[in-house]
Amino acid sequence: MRAVVMREFGPPEVLEPAEVAEVQAGSDEVVIEVEFANVTFVETQVRAGRPPHPSMLPTLPAILGNGVGGTVGDGSPWSGARVVASLNGTGGYAERAVATASALIRIPDELATRDAVALLADGRTALALAGRVNLRAGDTVLVEAAGGGVGTLLVQLARRAGARVIALAGQPRKLALARDLGADVTVDYSHAGWERQVRDLAGEVDVVFDGVGGDIGLAAFGLLRAGGRFCPFGMASGSFAPVTPDLAQDRQVTVRAGAGGSPEHLAAMARMALAEAAAGRLRPVIGQEFELADAARAHAAIEARETVGKTLLTVPR
Repeated sequence: MRAVVMREFGPPEVLEPAEVAEVQAGSDEVVIEVEFANVTFVETQVRAGRPPHPSMLPTLPAILGNGVGGTVGDGSPWSGARVVASLNGTGGYAERAVATASALIRIPDELATRDAVALLADGRTALALAGRVNLRAGDTVLVEAAGGGVGTLLVQLARRAGARVIALAGQPRKLALARDLGADVTVDYSHAGWERQVRDLAGEVDVVFDGVGGDIGLAAFGLLRAGGRFCPFGMASGSFAPVTPDLAQDRQVTVRAGAGGSPEHLAAMARMALAEAAAGRLRPVIGQEFELADAARAHAAIEARETVGKTLLTVPR
């Protein structure tokens, strides 16, 4: 079968199309005929050999990809079902992937497979984050990387909760997208003095969703009022924001890091995200699709900050 294989860690070019042995389902597993594979920023870090945690490095050679959508093959009670599934960290960049039956989530009839894959990881993350900070009507909420996969969903969730939304992004088209999704204020954080612009336009902030980390995350933390909530969940800058417990205590800010929760909880969040999208209450933004053989181009585009919303790999049949 066709797949994209990584034989060494390094630049995007280490992702090479190849013919590999067919996958085989074991006990309590199924084979999915992959139509779309999720591509995440974390996967670009793994490919480069610099993941957030060393335990995330796979044994080489490896096929990256942790989220797929498609149809279950023959020989299973799920045969013919349209599903999305999280894998065990690898195996998604391929024509077929093996998933445990318990990881399968049936796609609602009203939802396209590509939209379901776009929501599998980002949808559950955004819903879990929104729950962790207990979004309330009247909150002023700052969303970093508001043009990304999780950011576009957080803008919508905060708006739906009745919050005032400040969207931070680094390109005009990402800011325009955030406005289209309901952001009240948009600020380009690639410009010096963006923190002052936020204060002038919106005053103090109740909630910060920090998907960038580093100096930008720390600056966003500084915009919070006493009693605010800081929710770091990403490190697009290469490191998490250096917010220590002592600093948070001094500022009287509550830190709620990451999506958290058990695998069962995250699966429930994924199902909820698909149901919300099927009902028209949540809009996944798929900014770009690349064919499976072009996985290296997809990684390069993400690293160059050229993408908006979600990036998917498609598997032509």
